[in-house]
Amino acid sequence: QVQLVEAGGGLVQAGGSLRLSCTASGLTYSNYAMAWFRQAPEKEREIVAGIVDYGSNTYYSDSVKGRFTISTDNAKKTVYLQMNSLKPEDTAVYYCAATLRGNGWYAPQYWGKGTLVTVSS
Repeated sequence: QVQLVEAGGGLVQAGGSLRLSCTASGLTYSNYAMAWFRQAPEKEREIVAGIVDYGSNTYYSDSVKGRFTISTDNAKKTVYLQMNSLKPEDTAVYYCAATLRGNGWYAPQYWGKGTLVTVSS
């Protein structure tokens, strides 16, 4: 059974930082591209960042580029999202996702349950 378990969400003031983690089990980690998505209230889910090929290939949405960093520890089957200079508009539930390599970022086979990030102004 595949599981993606997120951790690290919480409440932070604008300008602060948080680090999210997502640990995978039940899958061959190196076969998957890992990504973070988020969904704010009354908005559609959107991709934030993605990583594949042992970290050699990454993607960031324009809204987080330069502020967020995605990384992976393949030995621990864990993907991280370091979020700096957080803004109130970053408030959302953040989801970890796994997509078979070669299938892009947008149709994950597996999702985590999400972790809430709240940024106060």
